[in-house]
Amino acid sequence: MSALEYNDDKQSPKTSNAGVHVLAAETQDVYDEGESGVDPVYQAKARILNDALQEIGMGRYQWHLFIVTGFGWFSDNLWPVVTSLILAPVVNEFGFEGPWLKLGQNVGLLAGAAFWGVASDVWGRRWAFNITLLVTGVFATAAGASPGYVALCSLAAVWSIGVGGNLPVDSAVFLEFVPASHQYLLTVLSIWWALGQLVGSLIAWPLIANFSCAGTTPATCPRAENQGWRYFMYTMGGLMLLLFVLRFFVFHLYESPKYLMGRGRDAEAVEVVHKVAAYNRRTSALTLGVLQDAEHGAAPTGESKVDTSARAAVARKLKVFDGDHVRSLFATRKLAWSTSLLIILWAFIGLAFPLYNGFVTYFLATRGADFGDGSTYITYRNQVILSVIGVPGALLAGWLVELPLLGRKGTLAISTTLTGVFLFAGTTARTSDALLGWNCGYTFTSNVMYGVLYAVSPELFPTKSRGTGNAIVATANRVFGIMAPIIALYADLSTSAPIYVSGALFVVSGFIALLLPFEPRGKASI
Repeated sequence: MSALEYNDDKQSPKTSNAGVHVLAAETQDVYDEGESGVDPVYQAKARILNDALQEIGMGRYQWHLFIVTGFGWFSDNLWPVVTSLILAPVVNEFGFEGPWLKLGQNVGLLAGAAFWGVASDVWGRRWAFNITLLVTGVFATAAGASPGYVALCSLAAVWSIGVGGNLPVDSAVFLEFVPASHQYLLTVLSIWWALGQLVGSLIAWPLIANFSCAGTTPATCPRAENQGWRYFMYTMGGLMLLLFVLRFFVFHLYESPKYLMGRGRDAEAVEVVHKVAAYNRRTSALTLGVLQDAEHGAAPTGESKVDTSARAAVARKLKVFDGDHVRSLFATRKLAWSTSLLIILWAFIGLAFPLYNGFVTYFLATRGADFGDGSTYITYRNQVILSVIGVPGALLAGWLVELPLLGRKGTLAISTTLTGVFLFAGTTARTSDALLGWNCGYTFTSNVMYGVLYAVSPELFPTKSRGTGNAIVATANRVFGIMAPIIALYADLSTSAPIYVSGALFVVSGFIALLLPFEPRGKASI
């Protein structure tokens, strides 16, 4: 299988002298022949579409998509930060156990990850891509008027259904439009993840710090004196609605050509490729005949006429609900090994991350740490510093994953292991400055880790079942994430064991990353 050749002056494939563009200059797929579990017709057509996108190159459409897709990464990190920032004032006002808010959020994230990823394979990427931000914005804004903690926790669960669907859908959308030469940008998208935390911290600083009550019980913290977290929710919910408007009304997302091809809508897939080319002020040599020739060349002998009746159309639509999408992720031994390791990675990290965030305060308190500077100013200053540290981590991840000696696997393994190491080191902190320093290292490496993890997972799933694969690993992440607030509700928080367990999970995950059988660096995703 030969790699694409490039002109020196343009990021586009060379063409033959036979009067037509040669779109079938095959890119090397993530999987070897016969190992992907993808049927040969689909695989042949996917290569043709990969070559067509590479011919078009990285243009205006993909860069605009980089921005609007980034909104999903932005939202995914913003809302866990939001619940952390409002936790103290809402507990003071409503007088309930704070982990219930986190539990409601994680239940919603689980439901969103499970539903939207599969829905994008059933009804297409476009609607799921747009609706998730709308759901988040509407219910987060409504949460600002919550009369009690039951309403707040319930609304947190509902807005999190929208949040949970962002990455499973958005990563698939971006990967299916970007040319193979620029797939590393899926890692760079994590810069939006860091910006979500930064923007949330910056906006919370003046609102919550200046409009929160001084009391710590419902009797001493009335609603009238504790409006800061409500102003914050209105602002964040309004921001999500603004991002939805930009996605839906300003930028027009075309349906994924690979999704359309996988549903047998080849003509529409070709039409989308030409629309993207026109948006980029380029042309594409792709024709319906090229796809049909690829189908005839790869299809087994003997063809059956497709039933075009309404009943058959409904039956085909319902058929995507069966286990084919899941089974295709385990179709071969090597592919099953890859999928299984990804599930374990997401599960371990899903438990390790909230375990540390939820228990570090208790750990330091039991060890007698004396910060002496617990003012609101210091608290939000430190939060902003940590948020800023995450931005270069996301950019570094995009560079590291393209290095031949590291690639996706090496970068993921090293960053995940270092995240655990910094976490262990943080347990030695006895001052606020020491904790801030170790947390800066932890935040930096964890942003590299998440940037690679979010990118490598969709790259390793076949496009036909990418949404389902993303949903499975995200669901594993959320299921294990639910365990953290449950532990916080019922466990003995005087022990340091959760911190060490969290660090160990990160370190073990780093070694698991090395066992992934595929290295997608420099290869086109199918």
